[in-house]
Amino acid sequence: MIERRINPHRGRNVINNGVKLRGSGFCVHMFYIRPVTYRGWIKKGQKIGEMLPMQRVYPGITSHVHVQNCNHFNVTRYL
Repeated sequence: MIERRINPHRGRNVINNGVKLRGSGFCVHMFYIRPVTYRGWIKKGQKIGEMLPMQRVYPGITSHVHVQNCNHFNVTRYL
């Protein structure tokens, strides 16, 4: 489930956006996306959001999604 909005940086910029996801024992922060919603249930394969254009803040960088564990659970099988 998408629990809430979470921002990777202080301040305001166009890529400062993300969500906190929780499931069966795991917790993940997902940054640099524009989510379709900031809370609610999601299913495997369902669209969570769109990747943000990081070049607008960091010229020359390759846009990417940052996935960070909130706890020490191995989330590999959920990817």
